[in-house]
Amino acid sequence: MSTAPQRVGRRERNKQEKLDRITAAASELFAEHGVDEVTTQQIADKADIGTGTLFLYAKNKGELLLLVQNSTYADALVRGKADAQNMPDVLDAVMAIIRPVVECNRIQIDNGRTYLREMVFGDPEEPHHRHALVLTVQTEEAIADVLQRNPHIDPGTAATLAHIVSAIMFISMAATINIDHTVDEILSEIREQLQVLLPR
Repeated sequence: MSTAPQRVGRRERNKQEKLDRITAAASELFAEHGVDEVTTQQIADKADIGTGTLFLYAKNKGELLLLVQNSTYADALVRGKADAQNMPDVLDAVMAIIRPVVECNRIQIDNGRTYLREMVFGDPEEPHHRHALVLTVQTEEAIADVLQRNPHIDPGTAATLAHIVSAIMFISMAATINIDHTVDEILSEIREQLQVLLPR
């Protein structure tokens, strides 16, 4: 039986190339103008495809934002997990996971808040929305793993606490009252709540 890697067909390469162009175009336009000021026609034009083709990859602008933001969220989570490994204090390690997620969400504040809204209210049958939900689960799993360093926290309690921590993080990022807050101010607010929540 051959173990040589199978070559990717031309059709699949074309699909990936179009997806890459769409992602790059949407990312650039969203970063420059904000998601609310960008049309799907502008994204299609910049990606050099028709709008019909665009909608084969994402059915609306919300899904396009999820496509773009999921990538930065995934990278942020990788960084946060790596940073948390080097921190012996449980609260510090949890905050190490949270910090890059908050940072990437606040690069363009309106986009970040819209992304969170799409995660909560978007269509879970859409692939980019499903990927966003997977990222939230992975975030909670990473936090639960850190919490279990505390010998008094069993796996079930760790999972419940991680779910609450995740909710605190998302509400702090999405709240209108925090719209003008810096990353450090939001992180400080989150940390204050976690100091009350987490057993020491």
